[in-house]
Amino acid sequence: MIPTILVHGGAGRIAAENLAAARAGVERAVAAGRRALQGGDVLDAVVAAVRVMEDDPVFNAGRGACLDADGIVEVDAGLMRGRDLAVGAIAAVPELGDAINVARAVLERSGHCMLAADGAVRFARAQGVGQFGRDAVWTAKAQARWEAARAGIADANGQADTVGAIAIDADGHVAAACSTGGVLLKTPGRVGDSPIPGAGYYAADGLGAACATGVGEAILRRVACYDALLRIRAGLSATAAAQAVCDAVVGDDASITCGLILLDAHGGVGVAHRSAHMSHAYARGDGPIHVGHVAGETTEVIR
Repeated sequence: MIPTILVHGGAGRIAAENLAAARAGVERAVAAGRRALQGGDVLDAVVAAVRVMEDDPVFNAGRGACLDADGIVEVDAGLMRGRDLAVGAIAAVPELGDAINVARAVLERSGHCMLAADGAVRFARAQGVGQFGRDAVWTAKAQARWEAARAGIADANGQADTVGAIAIDADGHVAAACSTGGVLLKTPGRVGDSPIPGAGYYAADGLGAACATGVGEAILRRVACYDALLRIRAGLSATAAAQAVCDAVVGDDASITCGLILLDAHGGVGVAHRSAHMSHAYARGDGPIHVGHVAGETTEVIR
């Protein structure tokens, strides 16, 4: 098995002035994940990759996440380990810059699969994890986007959202992780697909790993990640399975976006999206990093 790390920076629209930054961001995320994969556990790899993107204000996760209807950042995150199907997730947590770290603490220390809102905050503080506070998440760009959407001079829908990572190690162990600020102008307390195993992410040794992005409500209804992995088991390639599920989620509704990254049980890579853009990158072993953002393009190779 060739160790492989695959990440995405969200399906939707990426402003032209941010395309280069989004490409650079997913490249850095893959590089960080690969270093962790070479020196540690597959869970370390997906967390390391997501942490890079949470700290990068170009993405809608952690620092730079979008604001809800009240002007507050509320984040969701989820993490799954394939060897034992262990899950850690958090939902509707305010002003948290490293949601994936708290999700990992839930997986490893809580005895539960998911904690939400104030309960998640109290757990994180008791465990000594989490970067909390307005300064951990707020950016001028997110504030300006919120103000424009509130004023009706910009569309709140379709922005590139959610970051995710999946990986497989030399022994075939898989993991998946995702983190998001959710939907611009969302109702406070809204939870999308990102913290929900099977919908926003899934990982099971012998089956593969998947991570989704796009309109969370549509992805939730289709249990998109588990659906995609079952299609691989039924005989589709990773890319064909990803495309089939994206098509099923979107249907004929042009207002819906969906993207999927997949790894099959043998490390085969699948990427598909129904959106203008989805920044993504992957690396196999010590090989070059492949980066892209438009469906069907030949990925740029970074050595």
